Order: sequence, then C-alpha cells, then structure tokens
Amino acid sequence: MNALAKKERLAAETVSDPRWATIVARDPEADGKFYYTVKTTGVYCRPSCAARLARPENIGFYTTREEAEKAGFRPCKRCHPDRPSLVEQYAARVTQACRMIEELESATSLDALAKQVGMSAYHFHRIFKQITGLTPRQYAAALREKRIRDELGRGSAVTDAIFDAGYNSNSRFYEKSNKILGMTPSSYRAGGIKAEIRFAIGECSLGSILVAQSDRGICAILLGDDPDKLVRDLQDSFPRANLIGGDANFEQLVARVVGFIEAPGIGLELPLDVRGTAFQQRVWQALREIPVGQTASYTEIARRIGSPAAVRAVAQACATNKLAVAIPCHRVVRNDGTLAGYRWGVERKRTLLEKEAVMSARELQA
Repeated sequence: MNALAKKERLAAETVSDPRWATIVARDPEADGKFYYTVKTTGVYCRPSCAARLARPENIGFYTTREEAEKAGFRPCKRCHPDRPSLVEQYAARVTQACRMIEELESATSLDALAKQVGMSAYHFHRIFKQITGLTPRQYAAALREKRIRDELGRGSAVTDAIFDAGYNSNSRFYEKSNKILGMTPSSYRAGGIKAEIRFAIGECSLGSILVAQSDRGICAILLGDDPDKLVRDLQDSFPRANLIGGDANFEQLVARVVGFIEAPGIGLELPLDVRGTAFQQRVWQALREIPVGQTASYTEIARRIGSPAAVRAVAQACATNKLAVAIPCHRVVRNDGTLAGYRWGVERKRTLLEKEAVMSARELQA
C-alpha cells in the first residue's frame, strides 16, 4: 500500500468514528470520556480543545490520559488535559456554593456567594444556572420548600416548621403554601388527612392505568401491570388522605385518558395538579411542548430551558414525573435516538412512540 492510500485509509477510519464528530464540534460534554492524540505534534487533547484541528489521518483515540501518556504523547498546552477541566472546576465551585446555601439558616446575597467561590457575581450566576438548572435564589427557595415538607412530615408544629425552614414570617410562607404543598400546611402535616383524592382504575393497551384527581386537577396518571400496586403507590403519596373511588362520571375521565393513549391525535386537555420544584416545572412544561409524533433528547430539553449543562437533572425530572402521557416524558430519548429508561417500562415507552409515529404518518398522508 503506497503512502497516499494509507493516509486515505487512516483518514476514513477516523472520520467514520463517532468521536471525530465531537472533536470537530469541540463538544465539552465529551471531555473526560476520551482523549485524542495528534501524531505530528506528539500531544494529546480533550475533545473540546480550541487548537487548530489536525488532519484526520493524524488523529488517534485513547480512553484515558494515562493510556495516551504511556503511548508517548504529552499533554496539550492549550487545553491542559492533565488538569481538571473548566467544567469540573466550575462544578466544584457550584458544589461549594450549594453546600454554603444548605448550611446557612437565612438567605445570603449573590455577591457574597460569588465572592466566597472566587468569581464575579454575573459569571457565578450564569455558571450556577448552567450546572444546576436553577438560579442561586431558586435553589435556596427549593431547599426551603424541601425543608418545610420534611419538617411537617415529621410532625413538627406548623409555625416551628416555617421558621426552621428559613422563612422569615408566617405570612410570607402562607402566600405560596398551596403551590408548594398542594394543600394547607396543617393538612400536609397530618399526611393529607383532609385532602380528598378521587381515583379510578381502567385497562388499556399498556396494561392497567390509575387516574387520580385532587380539587386542583389530575394529580396522578400511573401505569403498571398490577392494579393493587398502583393504588398502593397513590396511598404512599397521601398516606392519610381520603381516597375516594370514582363514580360513573369520574370513570368517563379515565376513559378520556385511555382514549388519548390509544389515539394520541385527539389531544388531552385536562386541568393538571402539577407539583414540583421550579426546575422540574420548567422541564415538564418543555416536555408538553414536544409535538405528538416527535421526540427530543435530554440534551435538547436542557438547552430549551436555558440550562445546557443540566442534562442529568433533566433526566431526573423525567423520572419523577407522576403524570404519564399528560406530561409526555416518553418523548425524550438519548442523543442517538435510542430509548432510555422510563418510569413505567421501556416497552411502554416504545409502544407510545410507535402509536404516535403511526398517527403522525397518517396525518401527513391525509
């Protein structure tokens, strides 16, 4: 084989490797997953390295920097692959700031937090939101909400729980208590003892389905194989709530949900009782904006909500969704289009997507 043919073969092998595309894109999300070497310069780099792109026939791939160094390559002086990446450095500073917020009993200023981690307030605010999906203020608010739910769940007095969670006054908390807890603090403290939740179970092509409704709207759509387990899951969410079996009118509501599953094109316009953190709410709203018959990756959703680095948090928000099909987390897939985990089973996810794809194709042909 002559030299030209060898170069062409090596170049073709590199270009056909999916890692080459991440190098061309200088994708920071690929940093740490692999390293590439440049034969002509003798260095190894991160995928996101901003140095001039080498010719593909001169590129090699290694899983770890130790492997690259053992092969005789030295770290690039541009991207410093032997040091923590900027993303890792920022993540460490944001983690430090999160611990500070968690340890403080009262709110602190953005300037004070930024100063503690050695960043400007503007840069810190932007990086914090990129990594966590929340602003520092929203993170602190979500932390207070979690604290008060924990305190009330342990049976603490309402007033004590409010102040222990970091709220400065009763009135400030009561203004938003229904949104945070879904009921009054005293009812939440009692395990939802005064809450009335109507529910009914039906059957569909996906198995059993439970639909539950509070006075604010549909609060749960659960899928599974065992109807009794679905009821237990609902009871776990409201251990002392008054669960009421649905009457004929309520069963018509279940029928509407089943009808939507079987024929997604009919739509599902129902009032929802959606409870979650500020970040979860943003993710779930983005999911509801994915058209029937289409999908989006976790990375795309993170970008749409303005938090491109919060891909894992997006996946976690999808996993905690209790409103199957109404909040269509089944439409979120991996970057390569393959199906990731689904709270109600990957096979149900595949079935839902296939139904929606068929419906979408029929609409295009019509």
